Amino acid sequence: MTTFRLLRGMRDFLPGYAERMRYVEQVSRELAQLYGYEEIITPVMERYELLAAKSGEEIRERMYAFKDMGGRRVALRPEFTASIARLVATKMRHAPKPLKLFCVGTLYRYDEPQYGRFREFWQSDYELIGSSRPEADAEILAITNELMKRLGFRSYYIKIGHVGILRGILSEEGIQEEQQNRIMQLLDKKRWKEALNVVQDLGAPQRCITTLKTIFKTRGNDASQVLKEAKGSVQNYESSIAAVENLQQILQLTRAGGINFETLIEVGFARGLEYYTGIIFESYVPEMDIALVGGGRYDKLIELFGGEPTPAVGVAPGIDRLVLAMKKQRIPVKVRREGRVMVIPVNEELHAKAFELSTMLRGAGISTEVEVMGRTVTKALSDADRRAVSYAIIIGPEELKEGKVVLRNMEKREQKVVEIQNLPEFLLGSTS
Repeated sequence: MTTFRLLRGMRDFLPGYAERMRYVEQVSRELAQLYGYEEIITPVMERYELLAAKSGEEIRERMYAFKDMGGRRVALRPEFTASIARLVATKMRHAPKPLKLFCVGTLYRYDEPQYGRFREFWQSDYELIGSSRPEADAEILAITNELMKRLGFRSYYIKIGHVGILRGILSEEGIQEEQQNRIMQLLDKKRWKEALNVVQDLGAPQRCITTLKTIFKTRGNDASQVLKEAKGSVQNYESSIAAVENLQQILQLTRAGGINFETLIEVGFARGLEYYTGIIFESYVPEMDIALVGGGRYDKLIELFGGEPTPAVGVAPGIDRLVLAMKKQRIPVKVRREGRVMVIPVNEELHAKAFELSTMLRGAGISTEVEVMGRTVTKALSDADRRAVSYAIIIGPEELKEGKVVLRNMEKREQKVVEIQNLPEFLLGSTS
């Protein structure tokens, strides 16, 4: 007999863990509704060219890509933003702005499986499309902060940078976008020395190398101080100064709006995706060194996919990683459990009556199970206890003759005889 093993990097979620995953998804969706984001669903598989366009070299190399039976090169989505940009550039082309869109689902990358990194993983996603103003960036930061708070994290911080600072320096020194992307990929992996070597090999002057060395060391928790230092460091680069000022505006808006969170400003920070044009950020907890949430501004992607020039900013929380972080901080999952009922017939002849009674109770909106294993009443009650059932309804022939059943409160270990017609009203009052 063949034993089939799970594919490497894929996971089965057993009931308790699945409940945690769905809880984070539920909180994410409730937050989307609170901020006025409408849910969309995009396909898991897209044309390879779409997903590869601005995803970054490392992601392109790790996509699940193949030819379908029609000979088209397709891939499983490694992230959401490309699909959403395609949707906005086509079917939502003429939709009034701003567009506030939310989605959730599975993503796929052929990474080396390790703690917090899987080949199939789950994310939610918030995109605010149509505004280039700092208010939009501030709102996305607010959503990120609110999600961390609602999930119950006691300590966390948001690392923030702005790709316009680095790209401004490189662009003004005549370094082309393709080479800039290569440099940003190295910075994303914290390979600063190699990045500097690439810049030097491209013929950049010493002032550029000196500025970059300073920028890579410019980081700290005091946003105003760090950005003041950054502005002084890039005084020879006009577009980099504008990027620093943009980041200052965004952070001032969040603070003025009462959106308070611990920050780590890292001026030389880069993310792997090539489409970012402005603020970038990730959230962390002290117990883990992997990002739980990541996002940023991308103002050119929708235009690249055939749409009108459309600014946009978004954030993608990693559901898997948030669950891991919650376990690290011992945060309980606050799932509201409705009272559950189990119907137990005392003999074979009463099984039909058990099904009839369970149908009536479900019709009244009461979560109801029927004992289906043929157990004795004692063993069935033990099983009900194990399943955290609130009430057991025991159907016996003598009580049934009078239109009654035995109702047992599993928590209090108390029971009484109740008329069947009064059961829904009684249970709804007891389990609400």
